[in-house]
Parts: sequence; C-alpha cells; structure tokens
Amino acid sequence: MNSRATTGPGLGRRRFRLHPAQAVAAGFAVTVLLGAGLLSLPIAKVGPGGASFAEAIFTATSAVCVTGLTVVDTATFWTPFGQVVILLLIQIGGFGVMTFASVIGLAVVRRLSLRSRVTAASEVRSVGLEDVKGLVLGVVTISLIVEGVVAVLLSLRFLFGYGEPVGQAIWLGVFHSVSSFNNAGFALFSDNLMGYAVDPFICLPIAAAVILGGLGFPVIVQLRKHLRSPLLWSMNTRIVLAGTVTLLVAGTVYITAVEWSNPATLGPMDWPAKILAGFFQSVQTRTAGFNSVDIGAMDSASLLGMDVLMFIGGGPAGTAGGIKITTFAVLYFILVAEVRGDGVVNVFGKRLSRAVHRQAISVVLMAVFVVVVSTAILMVLTDLTLDVLLFETISAFGTVGLSTGITADLPPAGQVILILLMFIGRLGPITFASALALREHPVAYELPKERPIIG
Repeated sequence: MNSRATTGPGLGRRRFRLHPAQAVAAGFAVTVLLGAGLLSLPIAKVGPGGASFAEAIFTATSAVCVTGLTVVDTATFWTPFGQVVILLLIQIGGFGVMTFASVIGLAVVRRLSLRSRVTAASEVRSVGLEDVKGLVLGVVTISLIVEGVVAVLLSLRFLFGYGEPVGQAIWLGVFHSVSSFNNAGFALFSDNLMGYAVDPFICLPIAAAVILGGLGFPVIVQLRKHLRSPLLWSMNTRIVLAGTVTLLVAGTVYITAVEWSNPATLGPMDWPAKILAGFFQSVQTRTAGFNSVDIGAMDSASLLGMDVLMFIGGGPAGTAGGIKITTFAVLYFILVAEVRGDGVVNVFGKRLSRAVHRQAISVVLMAVFVVVVSTAILMVLTDLTLDVLLFETISAFGTVGLSTGITADLPPAGQVILILLMFIGRLGPITFASALALREHPVAYELPKERPIIG
C-alpha cells in the first residue's frame, strides 16, 4: 500500500497538500474575504445599511496587506466595530497569517507540526526549521512590546496635549501604534496626520514604530540578542541597517529640500518643523503610508523621489513592502563588482552566493513588470497624469498607502488593479509566482553555454 495514499476509498492517491507559498497566499486570501465579510455587516458602517462589497474588499485587502490605501474615510465611514475589525486585520496581516496561525497552534497544543514549521518558515524567511518556533514567538513578543510602548506615549499625548477623554485617548494611541508598527498607515483622522505635522510627540513615536517594523523581524531578533556585538551580526542585518540609515537620511534631505518653499506643504512652517515634516514623510515612504502634509500638493520631483523610496521599501520578513533593501543592495554590490572587474561579489567581508544574484534580479524584473503594466492599464482607464498614477501604483505594490487623493475616484476596474497590487506586493513577486505554480520541474540535464553580447 502506498504510504502517502488516501483520504477516502481510493487507495494509492496522493494526499493533496499546498506548497508553503500557496498556503501563505491562500491564508492571506481567506483572511481578506473574512475581513470583507465582517466589514460588510451593517454594524460596521455608520448610517443605514452596510458597506458595499467593493468598499469592504478594498479596505480589508488594504488592512491585511498593511497598505493603508482607502476608498472611504476611515474616521467617519466605519463605526467603532468596523475600526476594531480593521485593527485586527492590520495586526494579523503584520504578524503574517501563517505566523499568526502558528501562534494559535503554540498556544493550544504547545508545539508546531513539521508542516506548520515549513509554512511559517516560508513566510518569515527563516533560515532553518529548528529556529522557526523561537522566531515566531519573537515576532509576537517584539510586536506587543513596541506597540505597547508607542501606544502609551501616544495616549498620554492625546490625553494631556489635546484634551481627549481617557477612553478616546487610549483608543487613538492603540490604533495608531498598531497601524504604525505594522506599517499600515491607517489613521482615525480624516486628514490622516496633517493636523499633527509640527508635533514631535506624535510624529516621532509613530516614526520610530514605522522604522522598527520596517527593519524586519529577523533583524530585530538578532539585535535583541547581539546589540552590542556587531561582529555577530549577519550580512542581512548589516545590509538592512546600513540601507535604512542611508535611505532615511537621503529621503529626508531630498524631500525637505524640494518642498522647502512649497506654500502648500512645508513653506509656511519654521525650519525645525520643516525638518520634522521632511523626516516624517521620508520615514513613511518606507511603506508606512501616514502623511503629515498634503501629498497631492507636493512637487512632481518629490513624488518621483518618493516613488524610488517606496519601490525599494524596507527590510525583508517584516511588515514593510517594496522589493526590500536587501534586494536593492545586492544589485548595487553586483554593479560595483562588475565596474571593478571582480570575479565575485563581496559584501561586508563575505562572498555573496550566486543564487542570490538570480533571486534579486528576478524580484526586481518582476516588480518592474507588474508596476509598468498596472500603470499602463490605469492610464487607459483614466485621464489622470502619469506621475500620480505611477505614484498610486507603486504605493499599492509597495504596500505603502500614500496617495495623491485619487484612490476613491478611480473606476471599479482601477480599484481592482490596486487590490491585486496590494496582494502581490504583500506576498512578494517571487512568493506570488511560486504560489501559482502547481509543482516544481527539476531538470536532469544542462544545455551548452553561450554568451550573447551585452550592452
């Protein structure tokens, strides 16, 4: 008898099992549908009747994929019940659906099956099955600690700085803390955070949570263990930290300089407020999506620079989106090695695996393809300009959530494009492609080599 046979009368049939990448994609899809169902209930929407399916599915996708793009005003359209549903979807999406399921499994049976470890490992990008349990528990612990600290800081500020009632201050603190650490960008104010653009006690805790969430859980876990021992940091940790600092500084300088005299954004502020707002907006382009200035009023040059930052994104295996800092860094080091004529690519004293070269190139090419095709379709569907459509497309794909204000005005087909972009962007192009493949096809032979002319 075939040992792999069987559920049912037919012996010899293989049991149907999802590939780990397929399981991750299916988990996110099911969570989105469940969230959309809850948001469609009349109790979730202010006023008579429930939200339309289009409104519910877009909001649920944006929350689970921790993006922040919206077609309705989160502050006024949804009831407290609807806002709680959005908060839970953000938290589950930030943890990762399979990571969240693993946590439930650990809480109930206090162990993970091999299948659960393999699936969770594919989602959190673990390097080995033996460390999955520790990494999963680390994800939960770190998330709750950071969210708790930031929630307390924000709640106190809303309470004593703005005179909010105690309950409302706590709710605002908790919601924006979870939304920021998970890089979601949902806010409970109709103008997002524009009303707090010059308040460092609101902007800086949110920015700190966004940065920490964008580092990626493997980096945070390693820093927690070896913060004072940089020699023990992995190549991944070093690349993410160096890239994060570089992009944050470059983004702050660029956005602040371009918008310095813009009367609709930074122009009316004094110079400390301009630097704060420029820094805050640079942080948000790392896939968070909050805005303290009017994105639609920003200079086209600023939008282009933010396109680049959103496309790169944050660290892998965290709450950030984009192609990831590590992917961009690998391409940079490959370029440097080619310019120098080096036979291998060395990064921080280590040789880079050639398999990583192919993965990085594949991710970038697939990402560019998805963004270009989606932007072209939106240009056909609307009369909007290239700069705002490209910004919207990259924001959705990078799970950023920043918008020039056109999301709700897009036709239904355009909003479907954004839903697909958010889903693909959260899973990652390679994971999404793997989820669509029914099986792997190993090749038992190699073809002869030949080199085309390059350049």
